[in-house]
Parts: sequence; structure tokens; C-alpha cells
Amino acid sequence: MLYAFLIALAVAVVLGIAYYFELKSSRKHAAEQKQLLEDYQQRVNEQQKLLDDYRALEKNFDNVGEGYEQALLAFEKMEAEQAKTKQAYDAMEKRAASLQDQCTRYEEFAQKYREVINQSLAGMREIAKKNDDSKLLSLIGKISDMDDVDGKQAIGRTDNILVSQVADEAIAASGIDKISYLQFDKQVDPVAAATMLSTNLVKSVRALTHLLDNALKFTTEGTVTLRVAVDMDKMQAIYTVEDTGAGIEEAEREHVFEPYVKLNQFFDGQGIGLTVARSIARRLDGDVVLDAAYEGPGSRFVLTLPI
Repeated sequence: MLYAFLIALAVAVVLGIAYYFELKSSRKHAAEQKQLLEDYQQRVNEQQKLLDDYRALEKNFDNVGEGYEQALLAFEKMEAEQAKTKQAYDAMEKRAASLQDQCTRYEEFAQKYREVINQSLAGMREIAKKNDDSKLLSLIGKISDMDDVDGKQAIGRTDNILVSQVADEAIAASGIDKISYLQFDKQVDPVAAATMLSTNLVKSVRALTHLLDNALKFTTEGTVTLRVAVDMDKMQAIYTVEDTGAGIEEAEREHVFEPYVKLNQFFDGQGIGLTVARSIARRLDGDVVLDAAYEGPGSRFVLTLPI
């Protein structure tokens, strides 16, 4: 009986040990299976992430492709607009060249027209002088003034005359020495009387005539004085016109040289006399200024011409 118990116990122990090792082996196998499952799940997760990344890249690529197509379309549109702009520019450039040609032809015509007019006026001036026709001379002067209001071209100094000759002819043209209601005084420096002047006689006489006419216009009584002198250091002939008239306010001193400016609307004229005088003088390399230092009464204008 004891042996049977011991045998049964030994079998039970052996079975228990076998079961223990079997259980241990099963747990190890289960752990391995779990680890394998976790590893598999990790690989699945990684593959899913790769798949998501691929899809995101694919989407971005599609967006980039769409953006590229839009950029390409915009570039093509820009090229088309540029072509249109170039066509418009070429057309404008062609039109500008055509207008420039027309302007050149007009300028050439205007130049020839001026030459013809000046020749005609010169002929008429000679006739008027021979006939002592002061009215015709005055009319000729007014016509030539319109070309001198804003003249830009230099005037050729082709006449060699005495400095005093400009004064004598300007006095005759203005008729200021024959006016009864004022006193006219001409003072010529002896050196000026013997000095030669290289100028354009007609134009320089016209400039000085305008200064005398201006003095005559604004001096209803009193004196107008013309002084003729030379400055050998500056090589200038100096014609000074003083009057005892109304004078010119300080604010108007430069304004009076602007074209069509009339300080008194009751006087005749177009308001271009002083403008023409300065224009002529400067184109002869001289000038006309209003002497701001003159204390009056009246005003003093100074015409300078290079000797």
C-alpha cells in the first residue's frame, strides 16, 4: 500500500514537474507571440505612417503641379501682354517719329517763312525811310515785335556803327524829341560818340525804341533823359533811359518784363515792349534791366550791348 502511494506520489510529482515546465514553456511562447504581435503592430503603424506621408507628398505634388500650371498660364498671359505692349510701344514710337518729322518740316517752313517776312520787312523799312513814313516804320516794327517776344535764336551782330547811331535812330523812330508836353534830354559821352559798336542796327534800335516808348507812355509831364556811355572795362555800350513818370512798384519790377503785362490798362499797346527789348538785348549778348537803385521820381531802364 505504501509502495502504491509512493509510486502515485512520484507520478504526481513527475506530472506536476512536467506540467510546470509545460506551463512555463506556454507562458514563454505566449510572451514571444505577444512580442511578435507588438512588433507586427509597430510595423503596421510604421507602414501606415509611410502610407500617410506618401499620400501627403502626393497631395503636395498635386498642389505643386497645379501651382506650376497656374504659374505657366500666368507667364503665358504675361508674355501675351508684353507682346501687346511692345506692339503699342512700336506704334507710338512710329507715331512719334512721324510727328517729329512733321515738326521738323514745320520748323523748316517757319524758318523760311521768317526769312521771307524779314526780307520783306527789310525792304519795306528801306522804302519807309526813303519816304520818311513814320507810320509805316511803326507798323513794320510792330510786326517784327511778334517774332521777338519769345525769340530764342541769337541775333547776328553784322553791323559796325557808332554807339551814338543807335540812340539817334531810336529817337527818330519813337518821335520822343518832338513831344510838346515833356522835355527830352539826350546826353552822349564824348568817348561813346567816337566808339564803334558791333551789333544788329535794326534790332538794337528797336530795343532802345521800346525803352523810349515806355518812358513816353508813362510820363505825362516832366522829363525823359537818354544817356549814352561806354564801359571800356566791360566792353559795353550803355543806354540809360530815365523818366519822371509814375514809376514802377517794387513788386512789379520783374513782372513788367513778362509778355502782355500792362501796368495801366488805359494806355495803348499790347504789353510786349519791355519783353521784346530784353529779348533782343539778350540775343545780342546784352541785357535790359530796371535799375532798382534809382530813387526817382519815375524809373530808370538800362540797355547794355557788347561793343
